Amino acid sequence: MRKPAKVPSPRLTVPPESDLSPKQRDLLADIRQTRGPGPLGGPFAVFLQAPEYGDLAQKLGAFCRYRTSVRPALSEFTILVLARFWRSQYEFWVHAPIAEKAGVKAATIQALRIGRVPRLTADQRAIYDFVAELHKTKRVADPTYRRVHALFGDAGMVEFVGIVGYYTLVAMTLNVFRVKLPDGERYPFAEPARSARR
Repeated sequence: MRKPAKVPSPRLTVPPESDLSPKQRDLLADIRQTRGPGPLGGPFAVFLQAPEYGDLAQKLGAFCRYRTSVRPALSEFTILVLARFWRSQYEFWVHAPIAEKAGVKAATIQALRIGRVPRLTADQRAIYDFVAELHKTKRVADPTYRRVHALFGDAGMVEFVGIVGYYTLVAMTLNVFRVKLPDGERYPFAEPARSARR
């Protein structure tokens, strides 16, 4: 049985809606128009602290999530790979059920969660190798690039790299500000041990 993650305290709090500035209210309205009503969580609660930046970030996110030419099954698989590499709890928790609904196998999602390289389709393997190589070497070799380019073409390749970049931004945001899951939810990963201050 998986032990619950020991999660450090969040670094930011979500202000009550009654305390929001006009710019924060506008941002909140835009977020809810795009993503639906409900309590504000995840990166959007962080974006609210800096509403001008947050507005640009969430608009890029809406495009990367809903409007690229990358089909949802591959887009969501990409997000899960990034979430695993960054050990981004909230990102993986949110996107795992979305990915499964889009067509990513439950066994693939589970293997990613526990840190194993899953059995992948050829398209998934091309994406996994691309993201892994980019994160490890900060570059992508020609053969790796060509395999993904064959899936998406020039315009789609730009959008795909945009997805990688945006959801890396989201993972960093969630990790730095220690964004928690809703109460009662199970964290996908164990939290890494915190090193002593130097």
